[in-house]
Amino acid sequence: MKEVTKHMDEAAKLIGTALAIGLGALGPGIGIGMIGSKAVEALGRNPEAESSIRTAMILAIAFAEAVAIYALVVSLIIKFT
Repeated sequence: MKEVTKHMDEAAKLIGTALAIGLGALGPGIGIGMIGSKAVEALGRNPEAESSIRTAMILAIAFAEAVAIYALVVSLIIKFT
């Protein structure tokens, strides 16, 4: 019976790991896509503002990517503890 519990604990840990990184990467992926889409749209409307649009876009992408990195760290903590 102990062996079954041990395997169930390991299975729950792996499912939690998969959900943490899967759902944690979904939001930033959608967000980065929307950021890129709106940046290209803004460039089409106002090409003279390219440098400021690019700077704001890269900064926003970095913040969105940080959320995915946090999800990766949480999933690794779940997996190895």
